[in-house]
Amino acid sequence: MLAFVIATCAYSLSMSITPGPTNIIMMTTGVNHGFRATLPFATGAAIGFITLVVIIARGFGSMLSENADIMTIMGYAGALMISYMGYKIAFSTGDAKEEDSDKPGFMEGAILQWINPKSWIACLAGVSAFNLGASVERLALYMVFYGCRLFKCSGLGICRRKD
Repeated sequence: MLAFVIATCAYSLSMSITPGPTNIIMMTTGVNHGFRATLPFATGAAIGFITLVVIIARGFGSMLSENADIMTIMGYAGALMISYMGYKIAFSTGDAKEEDSDKPGFMEGAILQWINPKSWIACLAGVSAFNLGASVERLALYMVFYGCRLFKCSGLGICRRKD
């Protein structure tokens, strides 16, 4: 079990510190609005991801991997989302108006996990690599490690905040 804990910690750390929409939104919200304002989004992201892991581990993941058409559609949808985000970043003016910006909340965090290609990749790979569908204990440990890692970005944003 110790090997599983070490491997899960390493995997969840590596998947949660890489840039992605959730990390960027949490860090930006932390910079603009502070740590406390980021907590609803971070909680929603953690619960959304954990829900995704549970559903994939309980059988939905194997159904997805056996259906090539669904995987192809998910691949194209993910590529479109990443392309759209890249377009928005490339053509943004860079003028941020903090007073006009809305703080993302719980539902935005939860929903983002379901449309984020990185979340699906992390879930499918984690469930397969750690055989999470076979053991409730393994699934629970994985969810705790990964869920806790999502909160670190809201704290990172506060480090860069200008008061």
